[in-house]
Amino acid sequence: MAKVSVVIPVYNTDKYLRKCLDSVIGQTLKDIEIICVNDGSTDESPAILEEYAQRDGRVKIIRKPNTGYGHSMNVGFDAACGEYIGIVESDDFAELEMFEILYNIACEYGADVVKSNFFFYYSKPKERNEFFELVPKDSCGKLFGYLEYTDVMYRKPSIWSAIYKREFICKNGIRFTETPGASYQDAAFNFKVWSCAERIYFVHEAYLHYRQDNELSSVNSKSKVFCVCDEYDEMARFLDGHPEKKERLECLMHRIKYDSYMWNYDRIGAEFKLQFLERMAEEFRDINKNGKLDRDLFEPWKWKTLNKIMERPSQYHLYRVMAEKEKNEKKIADEVNQLRHELQCVYNSKSFKIGRFITFVPRKLRITFKCIQNNGIRYTLRRIFETIFVKRKKNVR
Repeated sequence: MAKVSVVIPVYNTDKYLRKCLDSVIGQTLKDIEIICVNDGSTDESPAILEEYAQRDGRVKIIRKPNTGYGHSMNVGFDAACGEYIGIVESDDFAELEMFEILYNIACEYGADVVKSNFFFYYSKPKERNEFFELVPKDSCGKLFGYLEYTDVMYRKPSIWSAIYKREFICKNGIRFTETPGASYQDAAFNFKVWSCAERIYFVHEAYLHYRQDNELSSVNSKSKVFCVCDEYDEMARFLDGHPEKKERLECLMHRIKYDSYMWNYDRIGAEFKLQFLERMAEEFRDINKNGKLDRDLFEPWKWKTLNKIMERPSQYHLYRVMAEKEKNEKKIADEVNQLRHELQCVYNSKSFKIGRFITFVPRKLRITFKCIQNNGIRYTLRRIFETIFVKRKKNVR
């Protein structure tokens, strides 16, 4: 049995795949299996996977038609034989000591989940990493019991900056939603994990580099309007199957749902926003009618916003459109003023004035020759004399 099974879902990421695979193959923890699930890629990804599988016997390839991220993850988890399971998405990459550090902590504390912070990674315009503190330092370095730290439920799922005890995953029947494509299937998985985990350890350091400039990433898709709703339907189904959890977590789920729906509203295409908001209003009106909205879980301004949406989604949408328009107009005005200021600074600079002085004669000669070319020498001489006469007349006054 391997210590860690690393599941890598792959779909048309040949541009980034080598960097990902190199970071996993080079792990300081050698006793790992690397399960690459090729979800019907049509680019060079399959050839790259074959190349790495021939090079390293730990790399196993599962080939299947394109059925989406959720199904790929379930297939990968089902194939895993490791004591723990980790995830590295094929456009991301890991620090070489990531799985050794997380695994050693997991063994020391008998943890169901060991979770670390991560980096936002950008390769353009220049390579950089931004540390993202999912869990603050004062909540790290200690073991939490069942539902002792629910703050993590409000935060970005980031399921790939953790390892999960395989026995824990199997015992609780934790699965991904098998909806088409790559459509937020990490949300329900994340919720199920934190709803079931009894021994959780957070690490403040970051080891996973989460790529932000993959234009094909699902988070950059503007068309998947209602996919996030499917994830919350799956969470509700999960709680229905666990009545003891439902009583404690249902209101919390709806609070998290508000944040997810607002995030989705902000990112989907403008032509879909009102339609989505109307569905959101209808869902939350039903939740409120059933007495499952806990005001104490909401910040005051979020509670106020939710009530505006439930009452009149179209009016709230109009307000947001006008606010966005004003914001864009102000941004343009600020940019224009900044450019004017910068231009004025150039005009007032010594180097610009010296340059104008040095190029004065060549500029005047160029203008004169052009005037002779277009209008003749007689007209040009007359214009020169008129200009000199007008300047002298002004000086006399």
